[in-house]
Amino acid sequence: MELFFNPFDNLVCILLGISFTVWFTLLLVFIIVPAIFGVSFGIRRLYMKTLLKIFEWATLRIERGAKEKNHPLYKPYSNAIIAKEPTSLEEEIKEIRRSGSNRDLDSAPEFEMSDIFYFARRGVESIMDDEVTKRFSAEELESWNLLTRSNNNFHYISLRLTVLWGLGLLIRYGFLLPLRVTLAFTGVGLLVVLTSVVGLLPNGRIKNFLSEKVHLMCYRICVRALTAIITYHDSENKPKNGGICVANHTSPIDVIILASDGCYAMVGQIHGGLIGVIQRSMVKACPHVWFERSEVKDRHLVAKRLSDHIEDKTKLPILIFPEGTCINNTSVMMFKKGSFEIGATVYPVAIKYDPRFGDAFWNSSKFGMVNYLLRMMSSWAIVCSVWYLPPMSREEGEDAVQFANRVKAAIARQGGLVDLLWDGGLKRGKVKDTFKEEQQKLYSKMLVGTQEDRSRS
Repeated sequence: MELFFNPFDNLVCILLGISFTVWFTLLLVFIIVPAIFGVSFGIRRLYMKTLLKIFEWATLRIERGAKEKNHPLYKPYSNAIIAKEPTSLEEEIKEIRRSGSNRDLDSAPEFEMSDIFYFARRGVESIMDDEVTKRFSAEELESWNLLTRSNNNFHYISLRLTVLWGLGLLIRYGFLLPLRVTLAFTGVGLLVVLTSVVGLLPNGRIKNFLSEKVHLMCYRICVRALTAIITYHDSENKPKNGGICVANHTSPIDVIILASDGCYAMVGQIHGGLIGVIQRSMVKACPHVWFERSEVKDRHLVAKRLSDHIEDKTKLPILIFPEGTCINNTSVMMFKKGSFEIGATVYPVAIKYDPRFGDAFWNSSKFGMVNYLLRMMSSWAIVCSVWYLPPMSREEGEDAVQFANRVKAAIARQGGLVDLLWDGGLKRGKVKDTFKEEQQKLYSKMLVGTQEDRSRS
């Protein structure tokens, strides 16, 4: 039997071999090795500055082209709506009564028909501009970032914009996406293998040292898989062993963002599949706190496990996201009080993403995990700032809810986020009756107070 070899096939195999060798050599030299040692060549920041220049040019072209063509996308700033300053229920009802009658409020009956206009207006406002449900959708951009997912009309404004958008599509899906997928598999694969190897060592300083180095290295590789450009502020306030780190929650990648600058003990439910493999390998090298599905709802058991962990000052600080769900990078919602009942030192951290380069928010009701990660890896970059706030402790006479609200307010203030009292569970549930009763009590208190004032006079 004769074998025939085609020289062209041999040439193709040689070229493919050379391409793969060059590809992995570049990854090793410019990304993986710098990630191991925690250094950067400044390429990502130069890339970010270049993108900003392009976005500015694209925005100017959109405004100019839309104005010239009288396109509906052109919206003059003179049409902007000026937000009304918030006022209390009592002040607004008084204003409505004054505008509807010349009588003084003190001489008015306990209830006036005009009062219903306040509740009707608030209901319409809630429908038109709900401050809760809009926190679970993508953040609006002031300018176009050349992504169709942020606006699918802008690239039709002019030929130049269409060409630029098409070139960006080619770069993101033809070069950046394969590069990032390769890095992601490399980082996750190394994390599973190396933590399993470190887990074979006896407990002690050497094991803890190697575990921290392995986790930092692998998380930094994963950060580069997202082309994440992170600025850390006030590093002297970084969480320490025996404490709890709490942060606002926008995305599952919050964990990678924080863990690439310091090691943490993770808290969460045990999963199956690939995530389960990662969890089992990680816990061999580091004492993370994983719960079975049946244990998650047992508050006393959860508190006991967390308390036992923080009492051991040799263990890493626990990382917790008290909101319990992802919020769209514009606000901070109610913190669950569980992690504030333990009595440990709390290290608040504020995370703020720049939506111009990519939307980091995970809308779990709309996108699955794989779909979400692909959207992240096909974005321009993930740019964010992280602020380490001074440690906070529970004050005398302060309950867990008050402590949680004080920490939440500090995070919102530092990150430039809106501080909301609503529970993030409204993402999938209904408004609790207690919130409705609170409004009823306010109105009732106002009427009773008016009646008492008249009787005294």
